[in-house]
Formats: sequence, C-alpha cells, structure tokens
Amino acid sequence: MTFFLFVALALSFTALLCFYRLIVGPTVPDKIVAAQVIGTNTMAVLILIAVIYDQPMFIDITLTYAMLSFLAIIAVARYLGGERVITC
Repeated sequence: MTFFLFVALALSFTALLCFYRLIVGPTVPDKIVAAQVIGTNTMAVLILIAVIYDQPMFIDITLTYAMLSFLAIIAVARYLGGERVITC
C-alpha cells in the first residue's frame, strides 16, 4: 500500500508541475498539452484508488473521464484549427 501511496504522490507532484505550465505556458498548445497531462495524471490516480480500495466503480469513472477528455481535446483542436466545433 505504501508503494501505491508513493506513486499517487509522485503523480500529484507532476500534476502540480503541469499546472504551473498551464498557467505560465507561453503558447496555447503548451497549455492544452499541460491540461491533457493533468487529466491523464488524474485518471492514473483514480485507477490507483480503485486498486487500493478494491472499488471497480472508480474504473468506470476513469473511463468516462477519459472519453470526455478525448472529446474535449477534439473540440479544442477543431476550434483552434478554424473549423466549426459542432456541424449540423
């Protein structure tokens, strides 16, 4: 259990570093990548919580979070590319 705790703390520390890049990042793509890395770290911590507490519900939450994160990055990429985000 201490190994999982160490990994969760390391992932949280890297998320803090990415949060700094999100705030200070010189360009918009840097900020987008930092936000994606924070999301990925959050998913990894949720999976660790699922393993530690033996709660498969957190895995479902993580998969939903991953799908929403994917859709968000597609929308941002289309918006920055000059296309309409939602086409009807």
